Amino acid sequence: MTGPEPIYVCGATASGKTAYALALAGQTGGEIVNGDAFQLFRGIGILSAAPSPAEMVVAPHHLFSVLAPGDPCDAGRYAELAGEVISEIRSRGRTPIVVGGSGLYLKFLTHGASPLPQGDRKLRAEMDARPLEELFAELEKLDPAEAAQVDRHNPRYVSRALEICLLSGKKVSEMRDSWAVKTREIESTLNGVWLIRSREDLHRRIAARTERMLSDGAVEEVAALDGVPGNWEKAIGVKEIRRLLTGEITRAECAELITAATRQYAKRQETWFRREKWLKRVEL
Repeated sequence: MTGPEPIYVCGATASGKTAYALALAGQTGGEIVNGDAFQLFRGIGILSAAPSPAEMVVAPHHLFSVLAPGDPCDAGRYAELAGEVISEIRSRGRTPIVVGGSGLYLKFLTHGASPLPQGDRKLRAEMDARPLEELFAELEKLDPAEAAQVDRHNPRYVSRALEICLLSGKKVSEMRDSWAVKTREIESTLNGVWLIRSREDLHRRIAARTERMLSDGAVEEVAALDGVPGNWEKAIGVKEIRRLLTGEITRAECAELITAATRQYAKRQETWFRREKWLKRVEL
């Protein structure tokens, strides 16, 4: 692939990713690519804190409001969509600036899917019916190296390791080592930043954004999509606003609940990005 390598702007919700990315786009002549799971959907731009129309004219934006609210989407599909957009931007000699806080979606885009197989319900049910000692003994036969390092007293860890061996026909220890090598190779080529704010500052920004969101039309967005099922319903604020619309809670209570849920989500995001050692920390 030719053209400038992508720049990734990551961080917790309300950390200032949009402003940072727009400034970066101005410096590099770059184009913004959405890396947020909910900003993909039409009809919830305010609820999902997507860039405003005024911000979108500052630089070209891609993958915002491209899916209908009821369209299915997961990390794999996102990676396909974003990969195509990034290739097109690079082919024109422009710099893709991928902006978002959805860690799993960004992981699929940068690293690809994990080689470890997904769980199998039937096999898991069969293993759940067997004694832990029996499962561990089978794991020792199939993958001694993994058995030596796994917590043999933790049923979830033992059964998952055995499940991987049985489904893949390979040793999980070797698969993990191979993936670790590939990960290091991939990360040596990646360029990205993790925006960090103090806890107090981030909490203040989250509260202010929640108030702004409720005032600017998020309530109307949720009301307009009443009865439309889809992944969009998982966005923070949907269930709280629905309770507001039915009169179950007041606006003040709604704002408080959304703020609390957003703070919890921001904490999970920070935990995720802290593990991504290839990201350069930028304190704001």
